[in-house]
Amino acid sequence: MTTAPGQPTRFAAGLHRVRDSLPAILQITVTAVAAYAFSDYVLGHDQPLISALVAITALGFVRDARPVRVLETAIAMTLGIVLAEVLLLTVGPGLLPFAVALAITLAVARFLSPNAAFAIAAAVQCSLVMLVPAPPGGPFVRTIDGLVGGAFALLATAVIPRDPRRAAARDGRRLLGEHVAVLHELASALRSGQADAAGRALSRARSTQPLVEAWTASVDSGLAIARVSPIVRRTRFDLERQRTMLAGLDLATRNLRFIARRIEWTLRDGRQRPEVADVVGRIAVAVGVLEESLRDVAQGPVAQAGLSEIARHLEPATILPDGPPGDRRTVGGLRPYLVDLLTATGVALDDARALLPGD
Repeated sequence: MTTAPGQPTRFAAGLHRVRDSLPAILQITVTAVAAYAFSDYVLGHDQPLISALVAITALGFVRDARPVRVLETAIAMTLGIVLAEVLLLTVGPGLLPFAVALAITLAVARFLSPNAAFAIAAAVQCSLVMLVPAPPGGPFVRTIDGLVGGAFALLATAVIPRDPRRAAARDGRRLLGEHVAVLHELASALRSGQADAAGRALSRARSTQPLVEAWTASVDSGLAIARVSPIVRRTRFDLERQRTMLAGLDLATRNLRFIARRIEWTLRDGRQRPEVADVVGRIAVAVGVLEESLRDVAQGPVAQAGLSEIARHLEPATILPDGPPGDRRTVGGLRPYLVDLLTATGVALDDARALLPGD
């Protein structure tokens, strides 16, 4: 299978995933081994598999690594273990008791939480307890192992946390990178007058919502971790800055879709629009600087200054003195987008609107 130009190969994409997951791999590995060792050497439990499994599952590779999510997963798994242990004591092992235990566990878990993953986590542990021979040590030894695994997972979020700022910034750059790419594609379509090219940009703009949601989850998760972990508490300032950017970019992303739809519809006449293309191209450059500010905070004021300068001259009648009304409306559609981008740089909403001529 060939790879599209500009797209990473599967091997390169795999290497990127491994690189991005290294902090999580280290955290999960250390925590699982520590939980197993504690149950084995300190509590004297024989082969405490569940301690390691609960720790691994509670932490996981999910984007949302907030302590509350880790706790929720640990509770779900412990719930499944407890229900299975009780049914083993009262009914005994067997296929029919397993079916009853599994159904009850799923029903109780769904009653307690709207999160479907909560019920599945509980069901998996219930199945392990019901189907795997019990270790020596008496009833509920596996419940204790589950509590140990959950406790170590929670402890890991504070003692060996993943770098929340870096993960959130990476997601933010992906979203802003898509903005830059869509804007460049729209500018190229406007210069060539090709509606098909604008249509491809529109499709790309429509696929940006998962990037917004991913960045939101990363920022929220990072702030929650920073509140409980003294090791990464210093990242709170940058995460708060990202949350401000995210609020503006969320609105800007919706406006980007509107702009792409407007340009795609306008270009159906096949006419080139170089003046509008120049404006869109300048915005793309400024958004690129905003993307760079997630690596280098000093670029933030540069992006703000660039966007402010574009906003001050974003007057449709001045840019297109002899242009048709439809083209002027296309330029006018860029104004709300500029306001959202400016709020993402920290400019107050009223101040951003005041920069636009005629407002």
